[in-house]
Amino acid sequence: MLNRVILIGRLTRDPDLRYTPSGVAVTQFTVAVDRPFTSQSGEREADFIPVVTWRQLAETCANYLRKGRLVAVEGRIQVRNYENNEGRRIYVTEIVADNVRFLESNRDNGSSGGNSTRHSSHSNDSDPFSDDGKPIDISDDDLPF
Repeated sequence: MLNRVILIGRLTRDPDLRYTPSGVAVTQFTVAVDRPFTSQSGEREADFIPVVTWRQLAETCANYLRKGRLVAVEGRIQVRNYENNEGRRIYVTEIVADNVRFLESNRDNGSSGGNSTRHSSHSNDSDPFSDDGKPIDISDDDLPF
Protein backbone atom coordinates (compact mmCIF):
# COMPACT_ATOMS: atom_id res chain seq x y z
CA MET A 1 0.00 0.00 0.00
CA LEU A 2 1.12 3.53 -0.69
CA ASN A 3 -0.05 6.88 0.68
CA ARG A 4 2.24 9.59 -0.71
CA VAL A 5 1.42 13.14 -1.79
CA ILE A 6 3.49 15.89 -3.43
CA LEU A 7 1.99 19.37 -3.78
CA ILE A 8 3.33 22.65 -5.11
CA GLY A 9 1.38 25.75 -4.21
CA ARG A 10 1.23 28.98 -2.25
CA LEU A 11 0.34 29.51 1.40
CA THR A 12 -3.04 31.16 1.89
CA ARG A 13 -2.12 32.46 5.37
CA ASP A 14 0.80 32.50 7.79
CA PRO A 15 1.43 29.14 9.51
CA ASP A 16 -0.21 28.65 12.91
CA LEU A 17 2.33 27.24 15.41
CA ARG A 18 1.06 25.53 18.57
CA TYR A 19 2.41 23.06 21.09
CA THR A 20 0.78 19.90 22.41
CA PRO A 21 0.47 19.51 26.21
CA SER A 22 3.63 17.39 26.09
CA GLY A 23 5.54 20.19 24.32
CA VAL A 24 5.58 18.87 20.73
CA ALA A 25 5.43 21.62 18.08
CA VAL A 26 2.67 21.40 15.47
CA THR A 27 2.03 23.85 12.65
CA GLN A 28 -1.03 24.12 10.41
CA PHE A 29 -1.33 26.04 7.16
CA THR A 30 -3.24 25.85 3.90
CA VAL A 31 -1.70 25.53 0.43
CA ALA A 32 -3.53 26.78 -2.67
CA VAL A 33 -2.78 24.46 -5.60
CA ASP A 34 -3.90 25.47 -9.10
CA ARG A 35 -5.98 22.94 -10.98
CA PRO A 36 -4.54 21.90 -14.37
CA PHE A 37 -7.58 23.22 -16.26
CA THR A 38 -9.77 26.30 -16.41
CA SER A 39 -13.44 26.69 -15.52
CA GLN A 40 -16.14 27.18 -18.16
CA SER A 41 -15.73 30.93 -17.71
CA GLY A 42 -12.01 30.60 -18.54
CA GLU A 43 -10.77 31.23 -15.01
CA ARG A 44 -8.15 29.11 -13.31
CA GLU A 45 -9.43 27.33 -10.21
CA ALA A 46 -7.49 26.12 -7.17
CA ASP A 47 -7.82 23.59 -4.39
CA PHE A 48 -7.12 24.73 -0.84
CA ILE A 49 -5.40 21.88 0.97
CA PRO A 50 -4.74 21.88 4.73
CA VAL A 51 -1.22 20.82 5.77
CA VAL A 52 0.09 19.78 9.20
CA THR A 53 3.77 19.60 10.19
CA TRP A 54 5.28 18.34 13.43
CA ARG A 55 8.34 18.88 15.64
CA GLN A 56 11.37 20.66 14.12
CA LEU A 57 9.73 20.95 10.69
CA ALA A 58 6.78 22.71 12.34
CA GLU A 59 9.05 25.28 13.98
CA THR A 60 11.01 25.84 10.75
CA CYS A 61 7.80 26.40 8.78
CA ALA A 62 6.50 28.82 11.41
CA ASN A 63 9.77 30.78 11.36
CA TYR A 64 10.29 31.06 7.60
CA LEU A 65 6.97 30.66 5.78
CA ARG A 66 4.51 33.47 5.24
CA LYS A 67 1.30 33.98 3.30
CA GLY A 68 1.95 33.85 -0.45
CA ARG A 69 5.20 31.83 -0.31
CA LEU A 70 5.59 29.10 -2.93
CA VAL A 71 6.30 25.70 -1.35
CA ALA A 72 6.61 22.04 -2.25
CA VAL A 73 4.98 19.76 0.33
CA GLU A 74 5.62 16.03 0.56
CA GLY A 75 3.74 13.78 2.93
CA ARG A 76 0.69 11.58 3.33
CA ILE A 77 -3.08 12.08 3.32
CA GLN A 78 -4.74 11.66 6.69
CA VAL A 79 -8.46 11.54 7.42
CA ARG A 80 -9.41 12.05 11.04
CA ASN A 81 -12.69 12.70 12.78
CA TYR A 82 -13.95 14.12 16.03
CA GLU A 83 -17.22 15.03 17.71
CA ASN A 84 -17.96 18.76 17.91
CA ASN A 85 -19.76 20.60 20.72
CA GLU A 86 -23.15 19.84 19.15
CA GLY A 87 -22.44 16.10 19.09
CA ARG A 88 -21.95 15.93 15.31
CA ARG A 89 -19.15 13.85 13.81
CA ILE A 90 -16.73 16.10 11.86
CA TYR A 91 -14.32 14.62 9.28
CA VAL A 92 -11.06 16.37 8.40
CA THR A 93 -8.84 15.48 5.44
CA GLU A 94 -5.33 16.95 5.56
CA ILE A 95 -1.75 16.37 4.46
CA VAL A 96 0.69 15.37 7.19
CA ALA A 97 3.95 16.70 5.74
CA ASP A 98 7.35 15.18 6.39
CA ASN A 99 9.15 17.47 3.94
CA VAL A 100 8.48 21.11 3.04
CA ARG A 101 10.71 22.92 0.54
CA PHE A 102 10.74 26.69 0.17
CA LEU A 103 10.67 27.34 -3.58
CA GLU A 104 11.44 31.06 -3.49
CA SER A 105 13.35 33.33 -1.18
CA ASN A 106 11.63 35.82 1.11
CA ARG A 107 13.07 38.79 -0.80
CA ASP A 108 11.35 37.65 -4.03
CA ASN A 109 7.90 37.64 -2.48
CA GLY A 110 6.30 41.02 -1.85
CA SER A 111 3.97 39.53 0.79
CA SER A 112 6.84 38.81 3.17
CA GLY A 113 6.63 42.39 4.43
CA GLY A 114 9.08 43.18 7.20
CA ASN A 115 10.47 39.65 7.21
CA SER A 116 12.68 40.23 4.17
CA THR A 117 15.83 39.91 6.25
CA ARG A 118 14.97 36.37 7.20
CA HIS A 119 16.44 33.81 4.83
CA SER A 120 16.56 30.07 5.20
CA SER A 121 20.06 28.77 5.80
CA HIS A 122 18.95 25.35 4.56
CA SER A 123 19.70 26.07 0.88
CA ASN A 124 22.04 23.74 -0.94
CA ASP A 125 23.45 24.46 -4.40
CA SER A 126 22.94 20.85 -5.52
CA ASP A 127 19.30 20.89 -4.41
CA PRO A 128 16.85 21.68 -7.25
CA PHE A 129 14.35 23.06 -4.70
CA SER A 130 16.82 25.42 -3.05
CA ASP A 131 16.17 29.16 -2.89
CA ASP A 132 18.12 30.48 -5.86
CA GLY A 133 15.90 33.52 -6.24
CA LYS A 134 14.38 32.49 -9.58
CA PRO A 135 10.85 31.23 -10.25
CA ILE A 136 10.49 27.61 -11.34
CA ASP A 137 9.39 27.19 -14.95
CA ILE A 138 7.36 23.97 -15.11
CA SER A 139 4.60 23.16 -17.55
CA ASP A 140 1.70 20.86 -16.78
CA ASP A 141 3.06 18.46 -19.43
CA ASP A 142 6.24 17.93 -17.39
CA LEU A 143 4.39 16.72 -14.30
CA PRO A 144 3.96 12.96 -13.89
CA PHE A 145 0.38 13.27 -12.59
